[in-house]
Amino acid sequence: MAGTRSGAGLTGDVRALIVLLAVSGIGHFVRPGPFEQIVPQLLPHKRALVYASGIAEVACAAALARAETRRLGGLATAALMVAVFPANVQMAVTANADDRSTKAYRFGTVARLPLQLPLVVTALKAARQASPPPGARRR
Repeated sequence: MAGTRSGAGLTGDVRALIVLLAVSGIGHFVRPGPFEQIVPQLLPHKRALVYASGIAEVACAAALARAETRRLGGLATAALMVAVFPANVQMAVTANADDRSTKAYRFGTVARLPLQLPLVVTALKAARQASPPPGARRR
């Protein structure tokens, strides 16, 4: 479409975040089982939550990819990364309680927990560096 700036001004880390979100989001539909297993046990409707989070990840990727929606996409992505953090904690707890889990897998589930922070930081950076919406003033 003429006049759009899709992809304009993207840094490598934001591009990587877009790919990560898109691939992971699609994975929620292709193989929902592993994602269902990490939904915290107290939450009902695990399959619906997996699909909803998959839709959210793909939507965030699309919003980040377009200059016109990057600010909103960055903020939404940061919020999503915070919202799914309990699932990552659940994965670590479950893996470390399961005697069938390998040491490497157990380590990986714990090691990934602090990796959520750079994802949030990158999303917020994308939002901060995005062009303001038409008619808005920068502070």
